[in-house]
Amino acid sequence: MKRILIVGATSAIAEAAAREFAARGDALFLVARDGLAVQAIADDLMLRGAAAIGTALFTARDLEGCVALVDAAVQRLDGLDQALIAHGSLSAQAACETSTAMLHEEFMTNALSVMALALALARHFTAQGHGVIAAISSVAGERGRQSNYLYGASKAAVSTFLSGLRQQLYAKGVRVVTIKPGFVDTPMTAAFKKGMLWATPARVARDIVRAMDRGTPVLYTPWFWRPIMALVRCVPENLFRRMRG
Repeated sequence: MKRILIVGATSAIAEAAAREFAARGDALFLVARDGLAVQAIADDLMLRGAAAIGTALFTARDLEGCVALVDAAVQRLDGLDQALIAHGSLSAQAACETSTAMLHEEFMTNALSVMALALALARHFTAQGHGVIAAISSVAGERGRQSNYLYGASKAAVSTFLSGLRQQLYAKGVRVVTIKPGFVDTPMTAAFKKGMLWATPARVARDIVRAMDRGTPVLYTPWFWRPIMALVRCVPENLFRRMRG
C-alpha cells in the first residue's frame, strides 16, 4: 500500500489516476478548491477500494499554505510516499495578452503554486530519505506557439524547475517525475475539435501511475508525443516562426 497526496484531485486526469490508486488499495489524501466535488470523489474512491481517504481545500494563491498542506497529508495518512500535483487552468491567451492581472493569475496557478508545493514536498521527502514527486506539465511547454504561448511558458517553467529539482534530489533517494500529456479529452478542452492524437484521461492516468511507481524522469503520454515533440524541437526557428498554430 502506498500513501499518496493528490493536489487538483477534481481534475479529470487526477480523478482517473486516483481510481487506479484506489483499485489497488492505496491510501489517498485528496486536495481541491471545491469541497463538495472532492468529497464526492472521496466517497466513490472508498467504494473502489482505497485503504483510507483524507480531503482538504486548497487554492493556488495560497503559496504559504503548502507546507501545512503536506503536513496535513502526512498526519492523516500516517506518512507519505508519493504526491501528484495535477491542478491547472487552460489560459485564455487573448485575455492574458491584455491583462497583467490575468497573466499573473495564470502563472500563479500553472507555475508558481506547483513550484511551491514541490518544494514543500521535497523538504519532507528529503528528511525521510525517499518519495516521489510527480507534477503535470505539458507538451505545450516544449516550444512557444502563437496560439498558446502564455500557457506554454508556464508549463515550460514547471518543466525546467522539475528538471533541476530532480537533479538536486536524486542522490537523496527522492524521484521527481515530469508528466507531459498531449491532447487530453477533458472538460477543460471540451470546446476543442478532437482527432486521432487525443487521449482519454483514463489512458493518461494509467501511464502516470506506472511512471510514478517506476520513478520515470520524464513521461510523455501517450507515448507518441515523445517523437512528435522531438521533431517539433528540430524545426529551424526561421521556419517555425512562419508556421501557423
